[in-house]
Amino acid sequence: NFSELESKTEMFETGIKVIDLLTPYVQGGKIGLFGGAGVGKTVLIQEMIYRVAENFGGVSVFAGVGERTREGNDLIHEMVDSGVLDKTALVFGQMDEPPGTRLRVALSALTMAEYFRDVEKQDVLLFIDNIFRFTQAGSEVSTLLGRMPSAVGYQPNLADEMGLL
Repeated sequence: NFSELESKTEMFETGIKVIDLLTPYVQGGKIGLFGGAGVGKTVLIQEMIYRVAENFGGVSVFAGVGERTREGNDLIHEMVDSGVLDKTALVFGQMDEPPGTRLRVALSALTMAEYFRDVEKQDVLLFIDNIFRFTQAGSEVSTLLGRMPSAVGYQPNLADEMGLL
């Protein structure tokens, strides 16, 4: 219901001092983590999952779009070791899976996050790793369906897919 929407802005306290001080996140907002291999993106994600579970009792949903099997395995073991696996939903469409599977992983994770938010009334942290691979899978599906790519090579329905997400 539109009349029940709140327009106030609240800071999402991650408990990670450098983030809360220098680049605070807005609760309910969207952020992106960009960086090369080995700079600590996954470590930051793991820490945020842990802190949401421990500090807020919330749920984290992680979508691994085109992930390597090793990365998914490492993430699961980290969740078990930190004791937050029961507060985490993990969805993977690995890089060796068909493009349709990889495309749907992010949307499946979004559906799970909406369920936890709307039905279970829990705070939810949704991670999608990696948006580029989501776009790439959409392009592969589009090619398989015989759709003409745009002038820059992306699928003609890229805006629709990103809007859906």
